[in-house]
Amino acid sequence: FSMNDRKFSYYVEQKTLEQTDRPQRFLEALAAILEHTNYGLALDSYSRLSAKCGRCASSCQLYQATQDPKHIPCHRSGLLLKVYRRYFTPGGLMAAKFFGGFELTDDYIDEMGEAYYQCTACRRCKFTCPMGLDHGLVTHLARWVLSEINVVPKALTLAVREQLEGVGNTSAIPVPALVDTVEFLQDDFRDLYNAEIQFPLDKEGAEFVFFPAVSDYMLEPDTLMGQAAVMALTKGDWTIGTKNFDGINYGLFYNDGYLERIVKNEVEEVRRLNAKKVLVGECGHATRSAWFGRTFCGTDAPAVVNFLQYTHKMMVEGKLPLKGKVIEEKVTYHDPCNLARNGRITEEPREILNAICKDFVEMTPNRTQNYCCGGGGGSVSVDE
Repeated sequence: FSMNDRKFSYYVEQKTLEQTDRPQRFLEALAAILEHTNYGLALDSYSRLSAKCGRCASSCQLYQATQDPKHIPCHRSGLLLKVYRRYFTPGGLMAAKFFGGFELTDDYIDEMGEAYYQCTACRRCKFTCPMGLDHGLVTHLARWVLSEINVVPKALTLAVREQLEGVGNTSAIPVPALVDTVEFLQDDFRDLYNAEIQFPLDKEGAEFVFFPAVSDYMLEPDTLMGQAAVMALTKGDWTIGTKNFDGINYGLFYNDGYLERIVKNEVEEVRRLNAKKVLVGECGHATRSAWFGRTFCGTDAPAVVNFLQYTHKMMVEGKLPLKGKVIEEKVTYHDPCNLARNGRITEEPREILNAICKDFVEMTPNRTQNYCCGGGGGSVSVDE
């Protein structure tokens, strides 16, 4: 083991493992990830800390709801850290060689699989950890290692496979269906409001290429028509690329390899159309995923703008004519973790809502302290 040359190895006597090869494969996968990424720096630092004070329990909604100690974030993170200390640190290797002790087993892997997918990876607990441990990051890493030995929810696997090897999007929508859908939305908007909107397709040289969650085309027509209306009113220069029109990136939930491939496909579509920026719809995890563009594609990767940010900017600049506080019902706003906690997009939606709502009230807690819905951590697609 050496942190200097970034080489990671582990020692284990084959006879101490169960008959299945999953423990051995888990260690091999973890060793490869540690060697070829920067996770080793964080994991090595976390493994040297006690991290058992339990203060994170007060901020974990899962523990608050169940009062089950296994849902305390530092306990959950400890599952992976225990493996790391035993197999990837000099002290752990030496102790095991002379005194025995903990060995990775199939049952332990199953326990990790259950624990790391019950966590929503919302990172709320990070705010209360006195040592600065990012338990959400540990959850993300553990899911990646588990996925390398096929411990992963089926729905996530199928969605990513369809996106990378099938039609090209998680809902398996072919291009002709996309064209029919946007034409229908344009007609529907005209019938409802006696006004015109456009969903431009494959327009070259636009400022923005639009990437909503592709499921919006089937499930959220009002959202899409509203976004098209904003672009029409502000004379926004945008387009939808027919080679890639899905902002969903389930790699963010469980595997950085897939995260990178999907992000690169998104960036490639922007470059194919000679556009300048990525414009993401309302989806929080799609926005956070797109922010990795410059991580995986270099500093010349296109900038990323969430639709809330665009709408707010147009409103502040006086380019978006609003009718005032026309919504009379009581309205609140639930902060998405990926926008608020990870992206600090908190005030823009509130200023928009306050401009159009007579009775806007805050949820408690809110902003970066919000409770997580689970969707942006992958729970939305975990049937199990």
